[in-house]
Amino acid sequence: MTNCGVKAKRVGRATIRLYARVSTRDKVQDTEVQLAPLREYAAKRGWCAVEYVDEAPAADLFHRTEWARLLADVRSRKIDYVLTWKLDRCFRSALHCLRTLEEWEHYGVGFSCLTQEIDTTSPTGRLLLTVLAAVAEFERGLISERVREGLNNARRNGRHLGRPKAVERPHVAKHLPLVLADLGESRISKREACRRLKIGMPTLNRILADTKREAQ
Repeated sequence: MTNCGVKAKRVGRATIRLYARVSTRDKVQDTEVQLAPLREYAAKRGWCAVEYVDEAPAADLFHRTEWARLLADVRSRKIDYVLTWKLDRCFRSALHCLRTLEEWEHYGVGFSCLTQEIDTTSPTGRLLLTVLAAVAEFERGLISERVREGLNNARRNGRHLGRPKAVERPHVAKHLPLVLADLGESRISKREACRRLKIGMPTLNRILADTKREAQ
């Protein structure tokens, strides 16, 4: 949809896109709150801007179909400038913001945020990328620290980390004794055992090796 009833066109050699997003279809959250000032800003500069509007949480990239279309248009070099209301309308984290803006810079796409006075085509805006890089690095460190602490806490409490062993899966645990007995009496083949246990041959071989070690 556009704010001038025609397809996007280049005005001053710039193809403009407006992006708005709300988390739900609740009427309390209305994209017009974002779009109205964006349209006004574009109109004052004589821009005919195409609008991309999503109704999904920031992290739900699967349902943010308009965001995906915007990214595709950037990569197809159909866009010169993206304008949004607030950073969190586009990005789910500082790291996501940094990576996206770095990619857009590669394609020569400028970005500005109306309420936060961010414009990557200005010297101040380019400085923002440096600040975002530092914030993103800090964010990566926090995430890594939380993961390590979570793993250490799990180990301290004796919890098994990673996928459960095959023999601990409910279906395998239920049928394994009979399958092992049938294998031991040569009543079934390994392939049939795998089929009955719903596991692969390497997994079956590990189970048989573990069983043999435990029996010694």
